[in-house]
Amino acid sequence: MANFETVTVKSDLLLVGGGMAGCGAAVEAAHWAKKNNLSVAWVDKAAVDRSGAVAMGLSAINQYVGLAEGDNTISEYVNYVRNDLMGVTREDLVASIARHVDSSVHLFEKWGLPIWKAEGGGYVHEGRWQLMINGESYKVIVAEAAKNALGIDNIYERVFIVGPMMNGDRCIGAYGFSVREEKFYVFLAKSIMLALGGAVHVFKPRSSGEGLGRAWYPPWNSGSSTYFTLQAGAELTCQEVRFIPVRFKDAYGPVGAWFLLFKSRATNGLGENYMITRKDELQNWLPYGSVKPVPANLRNWLMMLDVMEGKGPIFMRTEEAIQNIANEYKDDKKAYKKKMKELESEAWEDFLDMTISQAILWAASNVAPEEKASEIAAAEPYFIGSHSGASGAWVSGPADLQSDESNSEYHWGYTNMSTTKGLFCAGDASGASSHKFSSGSHAEGRVAAKAAVKFAIDNNDEPVADDAEIEKLKAMVLAPLDVFTELSGKTTDPHINPEYIRPKMFMFRLQKIMDEYAGGVSAQFTTSTGLLNKGLELLGVLKEDAEHIAAEDLHELMRAWENIHRMWQAEAHVRTILFREETRWPGYYFRSDMPKMKEDWKVFANCKYNPADGEWEMIKRQIGRASCRERV
Repeated sequence: MANFETVTVKSDLLLVGGGMAGCGAAVEAAHWAKKNNLSVAWVDKAAVDRSGAVAMGLSAINQYVGLAEGDNTISEYVNYVRNDLMGVTREDLVASIARHVDSSVHLFEKWGLPIWKAEGGGYVHEGRWQLMINGESYKVIVAEAAKNALGIDNIYERVFIVGPMMNGDRCIGAYGFSVREEKFYVFLAKSIMLALGGAVHVFKPRSSGEGLGRAWYPPWNSGSSTYFTLQAGAELTCQEVRFIPVRFKDAYGPVGAWFLLFKSRATNGLGENYMITRKDELQNWLPYGSVKPVPANLRNWLMMLDVMEGKGPIFMRTEEAIQNIANEYKDDKKAYKKKMKELESEAWEDFLDMTISQAILWAASNVAPEEKASEIAAAEPYFIGSHSGASGAWVSGPADLQSDESNSEYHWGYTNMSTTKGLFCAGDASGASSHKFSSGSHAEGRVAAKAAVKFAIDNNDEPVADDAEIEKLKAMVLAPLDVFTELSGKTTDPHINPEYIRPKMFMFRLQKIMDEYAGGVSAQFTTSTGLLNKGLELLGVLKEDAEHIAAEDLHELMRAWENIHRMWQAEAHVRTILFREETRWPGYYFRSDMPKMKEDWKVFANCKYNPADGEWEMIKRQIGRASCRERV
């Protein structure tokens, strides 16, 4: 076995993951830990300054309710999320986040985040729930506050967390390795708050070849939240509800600002607005086809129908949108020219601060958005429970938001604790509570951390790990290094060896399986019972081959474990989409053999893995209406 030093870190509370949820957790945990004389450790595989889904920057805050301004109510936000998820959502969790998210946004502004202001002094909204920001340093600003609150000595960066430390049915920590030093880490704590993020590159990307690795969602997010919770024996929910964003083609530039701020429209290759020409299709998905705004998956579906009928490509009418706004100043040449320059700048800046590849692609393909429409397309599927997907752990909701109807299913004590004792989840790690992207994840991290602190106080026994178990886990984690060391010399090229598989090739195999059998881009996001069963069979073969994955160095060891995590995310997805015998989210996936919604499937489709015997359990959970009182 590779000769790595074993480093054990003990604390009262362990925070795992450095994205927005992790940052929120760090700020909140620091406050309550100080009051209760508790220690907190925080670990992330990257540097928290640029970790997570908004690492590169983000030009909008996706969730702001505006309670103090009287703009919206918590119930209205819950209703929006419920409709967008076609009726399948945990109202108590959504309400819990909604009542706290504004305070997170106000903290961002206090810490220095530039939020656009209107002439009257109020925030500039991109849509009803979104705020425009200058977000190049969004994550840096939020991370700096978290680091200052917790203290740099309590933060462990560049440490890849593989899985949970368990003591019976209780999670007592996490194990992993440094991606910079030959060190194996064991973190032990009385309570654990998990925020490891969602998953990208489970499916074959639309952009390949020269665009290899390009994605909308961060390419380093690998399904670690799913792997960790599965191995901890926790129940997961909504693993079938993947998200397919429509983005500017090939460079994945977001379209939100164009739709919401610039009031642009999308048309097919014939110049038709598919939201109008195909409006009758929405009647097949009632009651959700009649709500405003139309659910994201249904908007996708109408576009996909046009493409499948040969009416593509699909264009964002950027030139039309900019011209329409500028025309308000057409009687004043100077004002018109000034406005056009301002709009051009905003059009480019929207990507320069978060998706630079889009600006480069525009420049490379002679697209000036103020003069020429730009092509958009559906991306490959992502697992991102904080955005428009819903995958994540099944967690307890707040006691004060339960109704008699929801209490038995939704509440078991500590807010945001999973079904595994001592394991709390937030952000992409927490399921059935969509549309909390960035600000809402930060707020949920705060909620979960506060509850995790209380759990540590109430369960004050010191976690104890078995030395033999630690050695066993260490050998498993470092095995890919041993495989390479032992077998690489059997061929003249270490990349071509019948005795092992390298992480990149492993990922390509996984992506091919998921693309062809689980409804990826090449399959027009369509699957069926036969395809899913075949995909599950092939995933079983891939799992066997995972025992022979090889890593040449620490970086490749990280890639090996990232792809193993992706494989488990893929299996959870295939099993759950197979379990749900209907199509509820056309535009995210379509089951050709079960093409309609079914009333008896208006439920949560949950899954649970038993590490002791390797068996999966599929579970139906009823949808209960929480009490969404207007509490702040």
